[in-house]
Amino acid sequence: MKRINFKNIQWLLLAVMTFGLVSFADRVLDEHTIRTVRIKHVTHGNQLIPLPESVSNSPDKTAQIPFVDKDFVGFKEALAFKESQGKYNRVNTLGYLGKYQFGRSTLKELNIHVKPKGFLNNPLLQEKAFLANLEKNKWILRKEIKKFNGKWINGIKITESGILAAAHLGGAGAVQQFLWSYGKNTMKDAYGTRIEHYLKKFSGYDLSDIQPKRNPKIDLE
Repeated sequence: MKRINFKNIQWLLLAVMTFGLVSFADRVLDEHTIRTVRIKHVTHGNQLIPLPESVSNSPDKTAQIPFVDKDFVGFKEALAFKESQGKYNRVNTLGYLGKYQFGRSTLKELNIHVKPKGFLNNPLLQEKAFLANLEKNKWILRKEIKKFNGKWINGIKITESGILAAAHLGGAGAVQQFLWSYGKNTMKDAYGTRIEHYLKKFSGYDLSDIQPKRNPKIDLE
């Protein structure tokens, strides 16, 4: 019988754990995006596999890992990771700003008149802008959400969260054209991402707590 190489197995376990965490490394996490889990011992046959040192040193053998549920927090963090890897200071090649990649015209529509550097250095303002834009798009698209939620277009199940994510990508007007043409009129952004991708990728999140507002107000303080 071959002897078990515990060192290799330890490295394998560590690699698996690291892979699950690395994509979240640059994100700003709060109490809603952290879960404490209990780490179980792993056996191979009758042999007990030692836990990685980082877990072994924990007195209660627990570790904290990021997670997102299918709620507003999960929606905004998943969308942010797609847009900028969750980085507040990200500026793309087209000049879109921040964690949620806002265009300057959208910021003006939200009555946010700050210099790009000021916006990038203000995470709280970015979060407020995202919520306000979501509320505004939900008001603009309220009829489409009521009519098309749960229906299928081009093999995609249409949901409220998918509609709002697509509006974040291409604007509410582009989503309206897509839905009312039943998928015949579509668009893609400068990088080639189609609104169908967002309709599918961000479907099924519960955004019922978000209230539609025609003119959402943002406290800039």
